[in-house]
Amino acid sequence: MFRSKGFGLLKLIPLMSGQPNLAYKFIHPAIASHGHRCHRRSVDYRQRYKTCSGSAGGRKLSAPQTKTWLVLSETRLLVKCRPILTRRPLLGHVRQQTGAEAETQVKARIKQYYWCQDCKHLIDAVGIMAEEELPGVLILDVGGTHGVLENLAALLKKHFRLITMKEFLENKKEMSKKIQSVFVFECRPTIDRELLESLPNLKVIGNSGVGVDHLDLKMISNFGVKVTNTPHAVADPTADIGVALMLASARRLVEGCQIAVSPDTKYFAVDWLGVEVTRATLGIIGMGSIGYKVAQRARAFNMRILYHNRNRRRKEEEEAVGAHYCEKMEDLLQQSDFVMLVVNLTPETHKLIGKKELRLMKPTATLINISREIILY
Repeated sequence: MFRSKGFGLLKLIPLMSGQPNLAYKFIHPAIASHGHRCHRRSVDYRQRYKTCSGSAGGRKLSAPQTKTWLVLSETRLLVKCRPILTRRPLLGHVRQQTGAEAETQVKARIKQYYWCQDCKHLIDAVGIMAEEELPGVLILDVGGTHGVLENLAALLKKHFRLITMKEFLENKKEMSKKIQSVFVFECRPTIDRELLESLPNLKVIGNSGVGVDHLDLKMISNFGVKVTNTPHAVADPTADIGVALMLASARRLVEGCQIAVSPDTKYFAVDWLGVEVTRATLGIIGMGSIGYKVAQRARAFNMRILYHNRNRRRKEEEEAVGAHYCEKMEDLLQQSDFVMLVVNLTPETHKLIGKKELRLMKPTATLINISREIILY
């Protein structure tokens, strides 16, 4: 992640009497300021450098004898808050000594003056410097139809160097060495053997959602690459969508919208308003994180809540949302006005709902699926 950069004595410039500005001519100004927080608060470290009698730390040489200045080249500095660059000349005054003794003195004295004013992190201006080199993350693209959302890309840029698939394909030889991770957004980019073989330094594949059924975990594991997902990041939005679908189907909102905007509509039929959700029975199949959040929302409608899950929830969790456990899924299907599927795709849940299960449901019941579509058959 970081490349160490040796930072030693580049020049020792003797300053003779009568040449007070010579040192400044040899300074190579480096770049910038301390990120977005310190750029308005730059400090002239040279002028703040307090010097003793006979030293050359100020604007003028106050003594006629020869002095030695340590001139440091343009460099990139790193503090804990963020990488920074400085325009100020990095110099330290030493006496006639040279070598290790002089360098030790310079380190001790310069360290007193180089601080980030906002976050108070000390900048070690002499010695070994770390040049930040963020690890590369491969993404399909930024924005567009299938690219990573721009706000997510901005977050990724704080920790990674973003490399799009186009950039990777145009310069595989160089980019393949930089990529240490792949961010899979909406199942893209596709992770196959060819891609894995072309990324020798790949360490992890991050999936933006919960389900990883689109990834060949066994093949990826054979390459020594780990896979991560985001099991809680989308729990609330998914629960919101589930309840929205239930309300839309119960109150026939899609049909109502079409009737409302149609130029042929003269009046509304009294029977198009659908059925009530309040005090109806909701059966939740899969009471994990998302299923439980659905139950929390359904409680606001005073719904009777049934649930079926591999493992029963704790009593206090059931009481918090007024949920009742059904050991057999068949019992839940027979009693529910609305059935919501909230399960992960596994060999056990594959083809979970079929003709047999649909026949057990009430003729007026509604089935809402916010899981993978191949759970139904």
